[in-house]
Amino acid sequence: MTQKAQTHHQIKTQPRQRSQPQVKAQAQGSALRDHLILAKPGIVLLVLVVALAGMYVGQRGMPAASLIFFTLTGIGLATAGSAVLNNYFDRDIDGLMPRTMYRALPQGRIYPANAFLLGSALIVVSVLIFYFRVNGVTAFLTFLSAFIYVVPYTILMKRRTHLVTHVGSITGALPPVIGYTAVRGRVGVEAAALFAIMFVWQHPHFWALALKYKDDYKRGGIPALPVSKGVKGAKLRTLISCCILLPVSLWPYFIGMSGVFYLVLAAALGAFYIYLALKFYLSEKEKDRLLYVYSIVYISALFTGIVLDMAGG
Repeated sequence: MTQKAQTHHQIKTQPRQRSQPQVKAQAQGSALRDHLILAKPGIVLLVLVVALAGMYVGQRGMPAASLIFFTLTGIGLATAGSAVLNNYFDRDIDGLMPRTMYRALPQGRIYPANAFLLGSALIVVSVLIFYFRVNGVTAFLTFLSAFIYVVPYTILMKRRTHLVTHVGSITGALPPVIGYTAVRGRVGVEAAALFAIMFVWQHPHFWALALKYKDDYKRGGIPALPVSKGVKGAKLRTLISCCILLPVSLWPYFIGMSGVFYLVLAAALGAFYIYLALKFYLSEKEKDRLLYVYSIVYISALFTGIVLDMAGG
């Protein structure tokens, strides 16, 4: 090979050096992505959906666009802020579990102090938005939801007892109530029905996830239900909670909040949920991805059904 050809070959095979602006842009993109993941956008999206359904129930139709904007912005920020603080306080145990060890905080890509300040700021801004642009009731409920998730759930109970699921279910059940009170300015029986559905649903939803990641929770020292009560105990409680969820989901019909369409839909969705839980309980499997996926489909379809029933009525 001639010297010229050899030089040309070396130039072609050497990796192309990125310019300083390219490196900087990539680093900024990675940092933005890390912060977005820290805020758990999937959970935020689900919260926004059920909160909007709560607003629709409270209004008996679609509220004003400005109210929707401020309410969804507020609850989205509060949910994101709570998730960031949850990641902040769990960063040590996250580093022990394969599912979470590559998150930004355990890996040191985000400074813990920055995460704490970001999470706190998001919650404060959220509460201020609700107080000044919506009403005081929603501001209080939003603060209460964030407080329960961060302090009793994450800090005090998560590493001590499987009963933390019951506490976490309270904060998980508040978004549709917050949406409802954003319109009405008070908590009514319809909001209580939405709360009850979400509260009961949280249990089989989370336990299906806990069964999937049982070994991770055990490695991280978290006494989730499958760890503290065993796989069979968790499967049994999942089945029981699905059985409880069916009659609770019918509550909107019996208080005149929805009609026959919703009644049939809720009964069908609930019966199939019980079938999946029973099938899982009787099987030798220790985890069931279908049951977890269906839990998300179930709650989305149920709240969509409430809205469609009202729209059609």
